[in-house]
Amino acid sequence: MNIREPFDLPSLLARRGGERYALQREFLNPQLTRMLHTIGFDKVYTRGEGAYFYDTEGDRYLDMLAGFGVFAVGRHHPTVRKALHDVLDLGLADLTQFDAPPLAGLLGEALLSRVPHLDRVYFSNSGTESVEAALKFARYATGRPRIIYCEHAFHGLTVGSLSVNGAAEFRSGFDPLLPDTRIPFGNLDALEYELRRGDVAGFVIEPIQGKRVAVSPPGFLPAAHALLQRHGALLIVDEVQSGVGRTGDFFAYEHDGVEPDIVATAKALSGGYIPIGATLARDWIFQKVYSSMDRVLVHDSTFGSNAQAMAAGLATLHVIDQEDLIHNARVTGDLLRSRLADLVDRFEMIDDVRGRGLMIGIEFGRPSSWKLRGSWAALQAARKGLFAQTVVHALFHRHRILTQVSADHLEVIKLIPPLTIGTADVEYFVDAFVDVMHDAHRGSGLMWDFGKTLIKQAHAT
Repeated sequence: MNIREPFDLPSLLARRGGERYALQREFLNPQLTRMLHTIGFDKVYTRGEGAYFYDTEGDRYLDMLAGFGVFAVGRHHPTVRKALHDVLDLGLADLTQFDAPPLAGLLGEALLSRVPHLDRVYFSNSGTESVEAALKFARYATGRPRIIYCEHAFHGLTVGSLSVNGAAEFRSGFDPLLPDTRIPFGNLDALEYELRRGDVAGFVIEPIQGKRVAVSPPGFLPAAHALLQRHGALLIVDEVQSGVGRTGDFFAYEHDGVEPDIVATAKALSGGYIPIGATLARDWIFQKVYSSMDRVLVHDSTFGSNAQAMAAGLATLHVIDQEDLIHNARVTGDLLRSRLADLVDRFEMIDDVRGRGLMIGIEFGRPSSWKLRGSWAALQAARKGLFAQTVVHALFHRHRILTQVSADHLEVIKLIPPLTIGTADVEYFVDAFVDVMHDAHRGSGLMWDFGKTLIKQAHAT
């Protein structure tokens, strides 16, 4: 008789965790390991806590990326951990598919209490799913087929959300997509022109575009909503990354004093543990989509509203309130942005600092001095966006700070740290960034070595 050993996850990781890059290369995405090796990000991390994580050497890294905004309350927050332990220990009869789970109702109540003009919520498993639901709801509720979206927008990578994605590098090769229409970000005339055709269900927009950290122009969202209402179309706001406190308001659109018809959110609501998406909308939209018992499951998800995700969401909202993280995002974000803005006149390759709360973009531009133009031009000729990546590389290797460029071929670094960071973290980052900028403006080898590495790698392939 074979006696099988019990499953032991810690032992499995201890025994085989060191194979992580080999396993990724053989069984998952082979280009990921190649990219990580090329840019020198192939570390082995052992644990994370708050705004920091640690590698096998015990070195500590400041996380200014937060898993692309997932870790709003920091890594492994004890309140969220306890909620997940509690829900597992309760042994709930979860996902029966034919009941009304209380945790979903409670999380819906908690979310909608913060958005009094919206009435109902649909829970899914990710940001792209929350956008997919928004697109479907808008089309069905209005009886119209077309969605308007913005250049440079990012709304997800499933086919529906990809159809309203303004980044060509993600769309390429996946055609044909849905027949939606792109307009310039912040262009009211272009929006009105499309609305006159009478077939627009809605306009989907990020209040702050994640790929460029471009903030919607003052007054644009209210004016756009007024146009949409006049033409019988809906305003859909994508708060997947900017929502749940990131910008110093619970949702970023609040800054503009607008009341959208549909809001999609995700990321931070997970507490950094269980994937979750949420689509909030007006009651009449839900009443149209779910208009009868025959249509009760017309849009649904097997794992939507699962107990673990709902518990994580409830605990996350509790932490945000108890620790006043929305206020902290506003105050700490203002401090960080102002400290960085002071550097624009000091360093000629810093072109702009923008954003809101703890969603900040640093954009680099062509230097004015002849001394630096040659190096800048060489990097641009090799690949646009390469300078920003060299800054990311230097911050990581020299100062153990994790950042990343906001998008491919853009000279923009996006900062989206946990909402828990404080003044000391701001000072640490700014000091490190100044050090890297000094080095870059001396034209020294540290900044250009990374560019040479990528060029060499490109020629090798």
